[in-house]
Amino acid sequence: MLYNINRNSYSKIFNQIPYLCTHCIYTHFTNMKNGINNYLCLLLFATTLLGCSKSIEMTAELSLQAEATTGEGAIWHPERESLFWVDIEGCKLYEYAPERQNCREWTFDRMVSTVVPESDSTVVVALQNQIVRLNLFTNQRTTIAPIPDENGKLRCNDGKCDTEGRLWVGTMGFGAPEGAASLYCVWPDGTVQEKLDEVTISNGIVWSPTNRFMYYNDTPTNRIARYRYDADRAEILFDGVALDIPRGTGSPDGMTIDADGNLWVAQWGGAGVYCYNPYSGELLAKINVPAPNVASCAFGGPNLEWLYITTARAGLSEEQLKQYPLSGSVFVCKPGVKGVRANYFGTQEKKK
Repeated sequence: MLYNINRNSYSKIFNQIPYLCTHCIYTHFTNMKNGINNYLCLLLFATTLLGCSKSIEMTAELSLQAEATTGEGAIWHPERESLFWVDIEGCKLYEYAPERQNCREWTFDRMVSTVVPESDSTVVVALQNQIVRLNLFTNQRTTIAPIPDENGKLRCNDGKCDTEGRLWVGTMGFGAPEGAASLYCVWPDGTVQEKLDEVTISNGIVWSPTNRFMYYNDTPTNRIARYRYDADRAEILFDGVALDIPRGTGSPDGMTIDADGNLWVAQWGGAGVYCYNPYSGELLAKINVPAPNVASCAFGGPNLEWLYITTARAGLSEEQLKQYPLSGSVFVCKPGVKGVRANYFGTQEKKK
């Protein structure tokens, strides 16, 4: 397994450097320069010995059997040591505690698309056209801000908080009309700012460990865009395409980032989570999932070493559902890297 590599691996690999092609050496040391020198990078380098950069494949196991229409918004709550996720069309929020094999749920009166932690007793949820605070003990719901929905033509989709406690959440149109949606930044005081327009399906969003960049995908583009990020002013500036999703591997949906800055992208229609180096665009690893429509992923567990993956039944025929009966469930894999602690909504000082 990836996480069983030890120091002896280094000597075995570097003893064979004279036999490596120039491209392999360049790729490895570029990764090291960018801080991507963990075990994942080491194993990637080792595979180049067999034929120049082959990606690693792993398989996720079932963690929680469910039948979510669209299981989305996976995020690990550090204080509660639990995974939150939603079923968009089912209008439900779930809290899953893997150690106790316990799953709670809350039902809303409209679609719910994503969730972020705020405290040990509250989370912030994106409903169809509104951002609300949910008290997990009393079930009290408080409106934080409305989100423009063009008279019911749009709904919220994926979103995450930045390091300053602001929620970045995007929208999409029913039927996904091209360019009808936006990406918004919601401040803790309820101020809503539009950051990007002419979006079609706003989806995965993460920040680099250095906080210099924001990575974001508008699903139909089949690309992960990179933006320079100004944390003080909540400003972004397009800095190019970090990577193009390979054809035949599905479309980018939710995503997360590991401590070394590699992107883990849930790919709808691609039956897996794919790990990429955002500097080179290279595919480093794939986690196979026994469900075609993979919607989101998040690192969790005490040391953020487990990758939890949500899936969907939406878009599958009856025949496909028979072939993939676990679609809509939550899966898990230990890929050998660590994730990044989730950002909370609100002031960050007390959350660190």
